[in-house]
Amino acid sequence: MTTPLTSPRFLDWRDPATTRTATSVGEENRARKKLRLRRRSVSLGDIHKNADKMEFHVLILGVDKAGKTTLLEKLKSLYSNLEGLPPDRIVPTVGLNIGRVEASNAKLVFWDLGGQVGLRTIWEKYYEEAHAIVYVIDAGCPSSFEDSKSALGKVLRHEDLQGAPLLILANKQDLAGAVSTEELGRYLDLKELNERLYMFEAVSAYNGTGIKFAIDWLVDVMERSKRTEMLRVRAGVTGHV
Repeated sequence: MTTPLTSPRFLDWRDPATTRTATSVGEENRARKKLRLRRRSVSLGDIHKNADKMEFHVLILGVDKAGKTTLLEKLKSLYSNLEGLPPDRIVPTVGLNIGRVEASNAKLVFWDLGGQVGLRTIWEKYYEEAHAIVYVIDAGCPSSFEDSKSALGKVLRHEDLQGAPLLILANKQDLAGAVSTEELGRYLDLKELNERLYMFEAVSAYNGTGIKFAIDWLVDVMERSKRTEMLRVRAGVTGHV
C-alpha cells in the first residue's frame, strides 16, 4: 500500500503549508546547531581559561586564637560565592581546614592548621608541597607574641620550607590597642629571613581590612618565586603548577 504524500512522515513541496513547515523546521534545526556550537565554545573557553590559572598551596599558620580560621572564612566570602562562617560560630581548629578560592588570576588552596601547642607537630607534614606561608598573629594580644615568635622561628628554619614567601599578618586591627606592623616587626626581630620574600601587613580578618592587598602581593611573589619553579620542576610540570 502506497503511503499518501499527506502523511506526517512526508512533506509535500507542492503544498505551501508544508513548505513553510519545512522551512521553519530547517531554521529551528540550524538554530539549535548554532546554540550547541556556541555552548561548546563557551565551555571550551571556560576550560582554557581555568587551565591558564596557576594553582598554589598556601599554609595558614599561627598560634591558637590568632584568627586563622576567621581569616579563611573571610577569604571565602571575599573571593567566592560561598558565605563564610560568622566569627561567633568559629571554633578552634583541631587538625585542618581547607579553603579554595580564585584571586588575581590564580587558584589558591589554603591549608588552615590548628595552632594549639599539641597540634603544631602536624604542620611539617604540609611543608613540602606549600608554595607560601601566611603567618597570622593576634596584634591585640602582646602576651602571645613570644609564643608566636618562637613558633615562627621553627617554621622558617625547617628545610622543607626553604625559599617559601612569607606573609605575616598583624591581625585584629579592628580592636583598640592592636600594635602596628612596625611594632610587631621590631618585636619579632626575625633573623631567619635571609633572601626569603616577605611582607608584614596590618589586617582584620573580622571586617576584611587589608586582606585583598595582602593576597594580591602573595600571588604576585608566588608567581615569580624560585620555590614555585622548584616545585614545578619537581612535579615534572613544564606549564602550570
